[in-house]
Amino acid sequence: MRLEFLENGPIRLEGARFRIRLGEKEEVLEKPRIFLCRCGGSANKPFCDGTHKRIGFQAEGGVLEVEGD
Repeated sequence: MRLEFLENGPIRLEGARFRIRLGEKEEVLEKPRIFLCRCGGSANKPFCDGTHKRIGFQAEGGVLEVEGD
């Protein structure tokens, strides 16, 4: 799995299948990548809706790679 912290933007999470649990709600997504909000302003949390561009969010970029099971 690979998480990329996009400069001044969201977290791009790459994989094949994601299981997201928020409280009692659970959602399974079968996508090659998803974008998670990092600015705190998204109306569709935990997903990015592009609000970071409008509010001028700034943060360094980086990568986290998880190997193995």
